[in-house]
Amino acid sequence: MSRIPTFVLLILAVFGVTNAADEERPRARDIGLVVGILPTGTHNAITDVDGVRVGHTTIIEGDNIRSGVTAIIPAPGNLYTNPLPARIHIGNGYGKLVGATQVHEFGELESPILLTCTLCVWKAADALREWTYQQPGMGEHTINPVVGEINDAVVNNMWAQPVRQEHVFAALESASGGPVAEGSVGGGTGSQTYHWKGGIGTSSRVLPKALGGYTVGVLVQSNLLAGATLTMNGAPVGRELNSYAYKDAFESSTENAESKRDGSIMMVVATDAPLDTRTLDRIAARAMMGIARTGAVAENGSGDYVIAFSTHPDVRRVRESDQPYITPTLLHASMDPLFTATIEATEEAVYNALLKATTVESSRGRLTALPIDAVKEILQKYRVLDWDDTLPPRRAERRID
Repeated sequence: MSRIPTFVLLILAVFGVTNAADEERPRARDIGLVVGILPTGTHNAITDVDGVRVGHTTIIEGDNIRSGVTAIIPAPGNLYTNPLPARIHIGNGYGKLVGATQVHEFGELESPILLTCTLCVWKAADALREWTYQQPGMGEHTINPVVGEINDAVVNNMWAQPVRQEHVFAALESASGGPVAEGSVGGGTGSQTYHWKGGIGTSSRVLPKALGGYTVGVLVQSNLLAGATLTMNGAPVGRELNSYAYKDAFESSTENAESKRDGSIMMVVATDAPLDTRTLDRIAARAMMGIARTGAVAENGSGDYVIAFSTHPDVRRVRESDQPYITPTLLHASMDPLFTATIEATEEAVYNALLKATTVESSRGRLTALPIDAVKEILQKYRVLDWDDTLPPRRAERRID
C-alpha cells in the first residue's frame, strides 16, 4: 500500500476533508434506513446540539499504523472555569477510560473528549492537558482530561503508540460544527464492528415542541466485535451475510474453533435539555439499549462506555462560589422522550459508522467494508426500508371508535 505522509493527513484533518471512497458510501437514511419515530436535526449529527464541535486526525504511516484521534469539544469557552454537568455510564468496564473517576465524583466535564486507540490514551491525555493549559483563562490548576479508546490492533501497531501531540492538537483545532466525517476516520480508522469495518458514526434527534423541543446528539467510536451479530431495523443482516457470533464454533469442533476477540464502543451523548448529573446518568444508560438493538451484547472483554453531558446554559456552573448555585433540571417524569431520542440516535449512529466505513488494511491484517448492495437487498427482503413512506404518518389522521 502507498504511504500517505502524516503532514498531508494533518492538513486533511484541519480542513475536514475525507477520502473520495468515504464520500461515495451512504449513511443509513441515504439507503432508506429510517430508525425510530423522532425526526433528526439538520445534520443528523451530534453537532446539531448547539455549541458541540467535532474534529478528526487520521494517522496512516508505513505499513502498520492505521489509527487516529477524534475530538469532541462540548461547548465554547473555558471548560475548566465553567464545567458542564456530565455522567459516565459503564456498560462493561474492560477499558482504559482516562478521567472517569473525577467525572463520577463531581458530575462535571472540564475538558474536551478524545477518542483514540487503546495504548494511545496516555499520550493523548498528556497532549490534551497541554492544549488545555494553552487556552485563555487557564492558570496553574490540575486538569482532568477525558480520553476513551478502542482496540484497533487488527490493522494498527498500537504498541508503537502512534498518536503524538501534533495529532491531538490538529483534531482539537479542526473541531467544528456542521456535518461530521464518519467511518474510517480519526479514532475510528482501525476499528471493527460485527465482523466488518467499523468507525465513527453519529446521529441526532429533535423532540417535538410539545415534548420540550430539545435536541439529543450521539457520536460513537464503534468497535463491537465477534460475540455479536448485526441486526438493522430488526433484519438479521449478520445471519444473511453468513457473518455471525460464534460462527466457527457452529461450523467446527470446539477444539478447532478460533478464539474470539472482544471489542469495545465509546458513546458520547450530548443534549441541550436542562439535566443534572442524576438525569444524565439515566440518559447515558439508555445508550446501551441503542447498541443492543444493533446486536451488541456487552461482551466480557468489551469496554462499553457512555459519556453524557448537557449544554443548556442554565446548568453550566462556575467552578467556585461561596454561595449556593441553583440550576434547573427536568423532572424524572419528563425524561421518557429523551430516553427514546438517545436510544434511536445511538442505534442509527452505529449503522452510519458501518455504512460509511471504508476497507482498511495493513501488514497486520485487513478490515473489509460492509457490502452496501448486499445489505440493501437484505433490508428490502425484510421490508425495513423507507418506513417514512410505507408506514402511516406520525400523526392521528382518523378516529377509531
